[in-house]
Amino acid sequence: MSNNNTQVLIEAQDLKVYFPVHRGAILKKKVGDIKAVDGVSFQIKKGETMGLVGESGSGKTTAGQAILQIVTPTSGKVIFEGEDITGKKGKEARALRRGMQMIFQDPFSSLNPRMKVGNIIGEPLVVHKLVKSKADYHDQIQELLEMVGLMPGMAERYPHEFSGGQRQRIGIARALALKPKFIVCDEPVSALDVSIQAQIINLIEDLQEKFDLTYLFIAHDLSVVRHISTRIAVMYLGEIVEIADRLTLYHKPMHPYTRALLSAVPIPNPKLEKQREHILLKGEIPSPLSPPTGCHFHPRCPEALPICSQKEPMIRELDDGHFASCNLYD
Repeated sequence: MSNNNTQVLIEAQDLKVYFPVHRGAILKKKVGDIKAVDGVSFQIKKGETMGLVGESGSGKTTAGQAILQIVTPTSGKVIFEGEDITGKKGKEARALRRGMQMIFQDPFSSLNPRMKVGNIIGEPLVVHKLVKSKADYHDQIQELLEMVGLMPGMAERYPHEFSGGQRQRIGIARALALKPKFIVCDEPVSALDVSIQAQIINLIEDLQEKFDLTYLFIAHDLSVVRHISTRIAVMYLGEIVEIADRLTLYHKPMHPYTRALLSAVPIPNPKLEKQREHILLKGEIPSPLSPPTGCHFHPRCPEALPICSQKEPMIRELDDGHFASCNLYD
């Protein structure tokens, strides 16, 4: 990895993504907003992997899409290599795509079933005019296939002819085609068998080492994030509730929600697994259309104080590099 990994590559500043909700077939009156991402801020340094975890519906994927400008943020900024890229369109947006890519959760639905794998991988090269000739085009596709552990001859096959793990390798090859600096990995192993997950994670790590890549790794499984991340941000109902480096978060979680998530991660030692505390959260994650007052987590929190239903905590640094938003620490 590069020694330049202290430099901030990408930064989200108070990022918000609201989706308006309308009622009525004709007049379509606006009745509220789904606050999918509600004031998210973090920095990712060059060469590191930021893990972003939380339950389904917490806003992780939308946050990743807003950073890549796939979804237009309602407000806030995304700074990439020192430049504000928020809301860029047309040629400027296309130029950005070269530096930022995404690996999708479901490798089957993200690949065009009517296209041969070689053309799927090579399409970004054509769009961005990065091929000099037909021979160069085929050479680059073969190189990308080999890079992700697939045979060059597989370029002539269609996506349905591959296993789930192989399809995800194709998705990774497509993301690498433009030689990006930053990749959002959106739950890239959650649709795969456990035996294949480790292979894909090892591949993602090897490619990071080889090409000095920077990742935002989105997952709901904390055990997966633990192995790949440098730092981890925990998200709940559109907000980040805790950020810390990997070891600190696992050994000294500050937020009750993080503690509950960690208690659900099984330990391979049956004796220790039996002895440790398991925190069961009450109810379901609330709707982002009408989040609870005060701390959004308070209706499910086993450590909630009376003030938590009124006062919304602000995220702040509680220890060196360890941030959390919780009224317990006021």
